[in-house]
Amino acid sequence: MPDATGLELIAHELRERSPGSVTDTVHHRGQATLVVDPERVLDVLRWLRDEPGQEYRFLASMHGADYLPAAPRFGLHYELLNMHRPERVNVKALLPDPGEEGLAEIDSCVGLFPAAEFQEREVFDMFGVAFRGHPDLRRILMPEDYEGFPLRRDFPIGGEPVLFTFNEHRMPRWYD
Repeated sequence: MPDATGLELIAHELRERSPGSVTDTVHHRGQATLVVDPERVLDVLRWLRDEPGQEYRFLASMHGADYLPAAPRFGLHYELLNMHRPERVNVKALLPDPGEEGLAEIDSCVGLFPAAEFQEREVFDMFGVAFRGHPDLRRILMPEDYEGFPLRRDFPIGGEPVLFTFNEHRMPRWYD
């Protein structure tokens, strides 16, 4: 991991190359994270992959998060690895909730990191984040006709009601 100073140097270079691309940096518990503008995520990922001295050429992980009730609601996390010097850097893009009108969208990074193909499909399937330019964006874990996105925080949980002492008076007495 780059230390806090190294992370700020990376962010400074990115801001000079592409103003507004890095909105924040976080160095927490040894994890270095660049928070980036979602419209420029491909520029940042390409620079981290191709820039001499950076060379984060392996996408180790790409996953989503739902931060409801916070805004922006969705986070996409990319964990990049430099294989020459075992060093990781995280890139985080925050997406607003479009509401009922559609799905949150971001550009696909499959052209930069082919390993992202199935990881992006999983994020689409579980969180409902669409990836522009993805070669095969369809459900991967849930059936095609499934409605909803199970890892969203507002997804109904369902299941059987559980009897606790506080709700005992509201439950049907089927066990007698």
